[in-house]
Amino acid sequence: MKFITRMIPLAVLMPMLVSAQGDFGEVEDLFERITYFIGDTLVPFVFALALLVFLWGIYVHFIQGGSNEQKREEGKKLMLWAIIGFVVMLSIWAIVEMLSLSIFGTDDTLDNLPNVPTL
Repeated sequence: MKFITRMIPLAVLMPMLVSAQGDFGEVEDLFERITYFIGDTLVPFVFALALLVFLWGIYVHFIQGGSNEQKREEGKKLMLWAIIGFVVMLSIWAIVEMLSLSIFGTDDTLDNLPNVPTL
């Protein structure tokens, strides 16, 4: 059983190790990979984290701090910081998207639209 539990991480990581053998390409490739990582992975993760902080602030403000003024202020601060995080991440996401469109010229937003049936 110990052997199987030790081999599971290796089996999960093996495809990544094998794909790491290829060449890295040019600098544009690297920049494109970084922008896609930021736009597709990092920004949604931080949005989810900010949403959790906002929900925790709502819980602290309304439920936990119903009669305690100090807890209510703590909840307000958490909600404020979560909203600031939303605005900052939305700005970063927009800047990364604008940079990737202007540098690579890949305006594939119109290509992904479904076709409308016509008569």
